Amino acid sequence: MAMKKSQRSLAKWTKQKWDYVSKGQSKKPRAKRGRYLPESVRKTLTPAQKAYENRKKRAASKKGKQRAKYSKKTRRKVGRL
Repeated sequence: MAMKKSQRSLAKWTKQKWDYVSKGQSKKPRAKRGRYLPESVRKTLTPAQKAYENRKKRAASKKGKQRAKYSKKTRRKVGRL
């Protein structure tokens, strides 16, 4: 039986090895965690870009928002997946 489009998308998503940008983030409280990205994108970001993404995500979390927009460069890398 063939999978539906949503099921294929979820299967693809799980194979991408998603994790937090910085090591040890999963042990922190949610408000202090940073950006959650696939391994292929995490490897291509510079330390400055990682720090920027984490600051942006934490600021949005502090305001009570669940999502924070990606920067343009990160958006391009995530969109290529």
